[in-house]
Amino acid sequence: MRYAVTNPATGKAGLSFDTLTDAELHSKIAASNAAFADWARTPLRERASIVRRVGDLHIERRDELADIIVREMGKPLEQALIEVDFAGAIYHYYADNAEEFTRDAPIDIAGEGSAFMRKSALGVLLGIMPWNFPYYQVARFAGPNAVIGNTILLKHAEQCPESAAAIEAIFQAAGAPDGVYLNLYASHDQLRDAVADPRIQGVSLTGSERAGAAVAENAGRHLKKVVLELGGSDPFILLSTNDLDATVRDAVDARVDNNGQACNAAKRFVVIDALYDAFLTKFVEQLSSIKTADPAKADTILGPLSSVKAAEGLEDQVRRAVENGATLTYGGQRDGAYFAATVLTDIELSNPAAHEEFFGPVAQVFRARDEADAIRIANDTPYGLGSYVYSTDPEQALRVADQVQAGMVFVNVIRADSPELPFGGIKRSGSGRELGAYGADEFVNKKLIRIG
Repeated sequence: MRYAVTNPATGKAGLSFDTLTDAELHSKIAASNAAFADWARTPLRERASIVRRVGDLHIERRDELADIIVREMGKPLEQALIEVDFAGAIYHYYADNAEEFTRDAPIDIAGEGSAFMRKSALGVLLGIMPWNFPYYQVARFAGPNAVIGNTILLKHAEQCPESAAAIEAIFQAAGAPDGVYLNLYASHDQLRDAVADPRIQGVSLTGSERAGAAVAENAGRHLKKVVLELGGSDPFILLSTNDLDATVRDAVDARVDNNGQACNAAKRFVVIDALYDAFLTKFVEQLSSIKTADPAKADTILGPLSSVKAAEGLEDQVRRAVENGATLTYGGQRDGAYFAATVLTDIELSNPAAHEEFFGPVAQVFRARDEADAIRIANDTPYGLGSYVYSTDPEQALRVADQVQAGMVFVNVIRADSPELPFGGIKRSGSGRELGAYGADEFVNKKLIRIG
């Protein structure tokens, strides 16, 4: 196994890196463990200053960092730049709020004396991160935990070795002591051993449902805390609108962002019957105007999928959906790793496609009889990550938001993620939260101190 870059837009091989030997892996775990005690005792303001500098360096090196992930996974250049800036903002957020997130919390007690909760670092943490947001996903994990005083071992996706190395170099340049943040080019077998290692206190994984289940099983066997951010098939529920064109633009943008490869992208569009025909016509019209193009160009909206293999898998998924009764209303064409924006309709809930995640620019559009039917369709999924509700009636929007089975609901807005907003799901979309104050609360020892 090697960590290697293959540009999905061109098929050209780039840099490659050897997998760690077992001895090298154990050496890195030992270095991270040795660094923990001093890092946890380092004054909070000093840790925060280093993490803030990590954010600064992301922004200072934004062009270089963006170019790397365009090559690694085909992200359109403008979106790559936005991701780098967002990652920088996440590090800044945790640096700026470090004191608030680690402040002692007094407890009102019965009787004499006092009590409070004190948060302290756990130790060495293992992060297992995906290819689709190479900087952002790492920032969500590393930002809060480095500020808190944990040390980080980061295993990135095999196709993202350059971005993985670039992040490690940034931590070093920011002044992080040796061992505080270490990149691991580890194999899957080595990861199993790492999770079991008693020096590692917790594991955070963002990735597929299968990978999450395997890591959670292993972590549970060894009594390790685990945070999982897995797949999603988020509903976009349209109940009413005063501007159908603007709503359709949001729907299109929510589906094709990151070449359709975002776990929290809108993937199932559940449209009230009175708006369905007009919505579908405009939706197809706008989607059809977006053509696949070279991700290195500044004006590209839709680039290739992450690999030819990924595009072939999506093509097969669309074929099976149609074989089981769905209508291919638009698109479906593949050219290498490029996959055209695609619309599927007439999907019965008995069709397996209705319960699958389409990781690419494929939209499923459902007709709902009324509000209750829209909620039923939206919730008929094994996933529960995010959701979108569009309505001109604020009471209706909140009523539906309360009933949607998801960890996040965005009302009349898309692309509203922000460092202070918690991110995570329920059901088979995972457990735990990242970002916001909740993201700084996952891997800490919440210690009770009672004074008589």
